[in-house]
Parts: sequence; C-alpha cells; structure tokens
Amino acid sequence: MLKKIPQQKVLFLDIETVPEVSNWNELPDDWKSLWTKKIERQLGEEETPEEFYGKRAGILAEFGKIICISCGIISEENKIRIKSFYGDNESQILKEFNEMLSGKYFGPDFLLCAHNGKEFDFPFMARRMIINGIELPTALNIQGKKPWEIPHLDTMELWKFGDYKHYTSLNLLAAVLDIPTPKDDIDGSQVASVYYNDKDLERIKTYCEKDVLTVAQIFRKFRNETLLERE
Repeated sequence: MLKKIPQQKVLFLDIETVPEVSNWNELPDDWKSLWTKKIERQLGEEETPEEFYGKRAGILAEFGKIICISCGIISEENKIRIKSFYGDNESQILKEFNEMLSGKYFGPDFLLCAHNGKEFDFPFMARRMIINGIELPTALNIQGKKPWEIPHLDTMELWKFGDYKHYTSLNLLAAVLDIPTPKDDIDGSQVASVYYNDKDLERIKTYCEKDVLTVAQIFRKFRNETLLERE
C-alpha cells in the first residue's frame, strides 16, 4: 500500500520545541502549581519539579512552544526540497506554516509524514495553534474523522508492524537502515540549551532539516527505493 502513495503528495516534517520560558524561576506561582500537578506521578524519588521542568517542559504543549517547523517535498527528479519556518515568534511560525498548508499546492489528497508524528508532532502543532488562536488546517483537524480519513503517516508506526509496545528512535532506525544519522551535531535534549543559552536558531534549524531529510529517506527505504539527494 505504501508504494501506491504518490511521493510528491507527502509533506515530510519535523518540529523543534522548547520550554515556553527559559527556567523554572520565570514561571508565575500559579503555573508552578499547575506544572507540579501535571508531572507529580512522573517524578523520580529525589527529583524536584524544578529539575523536571528543564528536562520535560519542552515536550508538553501546555508548557512548551514551537521554535522551528521544517518540511520537505520530494520532486519528480527524486530530490527533496526543504523549507523551514523558525524564530522566536511561535504564532508567526504557525501562521506561516498554516498558510502553506492552505495554499494552492496543498490539496486534500496530501499526507503529513513525521517520525512519531501521531504521538508528538501533529498533536503538539494542533494544540499550540489553538493556544495561539489559529484556526486548524484541514490536515490537523482530525476530530470526528475515521482512522482511514486522517491524512497522517508515521514512520515509527510503520516500523512497528502492529507491535504497539515497540519504540524506535529516529536515530536508531536511521542506523539500522544504513541512513546517515541526523544527530551528528546536537540531539533533542540539547535544543533548549542551544536556544536559550547559545541563542543559535540557525543551528536548530539545520538540525531540524536533517531530521526531515532522514524521515523522507526512511520512507524511501520502506518502499525499497534509493536514497534521495537534497536540492
């Protein structure tokens, strides 16, 4: 079935997220209480809510924000074109991405594809759009849709082959399939530090784009096709 999907109709994407504020001390008291309540069952025996905030706030849509969305399309020449929306203004990033999805080149037959996208990227973007008062694009507005009507592909789900206990990172799957690693500079755990301490958005954008390329390469491997060149 995967081979029947026109690859020019798949938008490969990845997002980078960070805590909405740089550290625990910047949170208002009421939000500190909300954070503590949210994660109380996940804390280790000697771990504090403050320590946990630095590690996990960026992956929870209620406490994090998007700083980069990178996406790629495969051309008829089997090359991938990658574009990024990134910066400090999350609302602007989401609006520009939304405008692209609503443009003349993206019809209802387009699919969104990400690694662990169904558990992370797609719901995170949808939640942050709602928080920012942005109307959901059709591709993310899945309420009431039947499973086969949802235009989402997930390379991690495809790799599971029905084994719902099995988690495989993008880096591991790339290594298994002999695809160059996207984690040759930084990994997801370092993004917040690079953003808040180093203030290096370009480095984060480059990292995000490498993930997009890797997702597309994995998609090609699943179809037993040659790896892509980047335009």
